[in-house]
Order: sequence, then C-alpha cells, then structure tokens
Amino acid sequence: MARTLLACGFLALGVTAQTTVGAYGQCGGSGYTGATACGSGYTCTTYNPYYAQCYPGGATSTVTTSTTVRSTTTVTSTTSSRSITTTTVSSSQPTTTLATSTTGATGTGSGTPTTLVSGWYWIRGVETPYYHSYLQTLPTGTPGAALMDSYETAGQFNIVDGQLVYNTGSGTTDALYMNVEDPTDKTQRALATWFNTTENTYGSFAFSGDTVTWTDPDVARPNTAAFYVCPGNSTTAENSLFVNTGAYLYETPSGCYDVDIHSYGASTATL
Repeated sequence: MARTLLACGFLALGVTAQTTVGAYGQCGGSGYTGATACGSGYTCTTYNPYYAQCYPGGATSTVTTSTTVRSTTTVTSTTSSRSITTTTVSSSQPTTTLATSTTGATGTGSGTPTTLVSGWYWIRGVETPYYHSYLQTLPTGTPGAALMDSYETAGQFNIVDGQLVYNTGSGTTDALYMNVEDPTDKTQRALATWFNTTENTYGSFAFSGDTVTWTDPDVARPNTAAFYVCPGNSTTAENSLFVNTGAYLYETPSGCYDVDIHSYGASTATL
C-alpha cells in the first residue's frame, strides 16, 4: 500500500511539471494542444490568434474552450497602458476565451542611445503604412514583442552569428535577441517575434545588402525577406512584427500588412 501511494505521488508531481509552461514559452493559439498554465510570475498573453506566450506579469491566466462554431472571425480587446483585460477570439474553430489581468513587464534595459552607436544600425520599414517605422520594443530596450513603431523610440541592432541583436545601451552586454515562434504546424503563415535575454533557437537572421532576412531548413519560404506587421492580430493593437512564411503580397492575413525591413546608418532615426 505504501509503495502504491508513493508511486501515485510521483505521478502527480510528473503531471504538475508537464502542465506548467516556462518563461516566454508557448501557452496557447489556434491548433495548440500543449500546456496553458504559466509558471510563477508569468501570464499567458495572446499576440495573435495563432500564438500566446508566457510573458512576465504577476496575474494568473485561465483558458476555457467551448464547442460553439461561428462562421466569422472577430477580435475584441480592451487595453490600457499595455494592460490586457479581456480578449475573445471567435472563428470557425471552437471559440477560445483568454481572460487575464496583468501589465507587460517593464524590464531593466539601460536605455537605447538616441544617436547611432558605431557598429549598430536602425532597422526600419519602407512600405506604407509602415514607411520609416522603426524596430523596437516598448518600453524601449526591454524584453517584449517586436514592434514597428515611432522613430523617437527606435532601437539599435546588428546581426551577429545569425542572431538579431538589440543594443539596450551596453553593446552586446545585456543585449536582447529577436526570437521567432517555432510552430507545430510548419505551414503557419505568420510567426510571432519577440525580444528576449536568451538567444533565438529557431532559424537564422542575415543581411542581404541592407535587407533583413530570416531562414530555417524547416520552412521553404518564397521570399526570405518577407514580414508582416499585424496590428489587427495583436492583443494590444500595437504594430507587432511577424515572419511571413508565404509569398509577399499574396494571401495576406486579415489585419496584417506586408513589409520588408532594412538597416539604416544615419546618425539619428528620422521620420
């Protein structure tokens, strides 16, 4: 009897370990079947209908699923100062509701310089409506979703050994790295990107001239420089950057815009 109880105890511990997602791990999204509970200090935060990630924040999150099938897709959200209160995604798939109450991590970045540092570049878009929008996170220089936003808060970057590195004020010391979502479904068209203190483990970045490219053997991309900015698919309605695994300007997801992004070497970021 004692052996049976001990075995059950180990089994319970194993189940608990398997149902908690680590920092910045995937915790939800269309077609995702893994664990949905984040570890202590992290909250499951939705970036688009395809991807949710354990993001720093003290609140807990819950995920409930019903089998109601709808013929249209709607996304509604209420936000304030980057606080996510409720997001509901309804589609022809079973309806999923994510309920959270947290504020995005403020981070500890020392502050990106406003004058370009030697050996680093601004990275910006060149197509409307993101003409001369600049790569960054908000707050500037802190871990978080990769955004294309104002020149006034632009980050400084370089590509080193396949990593897209964000200079947060101390060069490669305390730098951030652009991470790319590694989806279970390799046909997924939009891959979320974010900056983290750990290096990216999926794919490799490179410059082709001044154009930023991303490649991985898993994904046969028609255009390695194709990205999306998807304010309509971002929980906070910000200008989130995604890797486009399909063709440029073809079957663009609703709420997204096709972009490519380029390095820029002037001393200051300009509109």
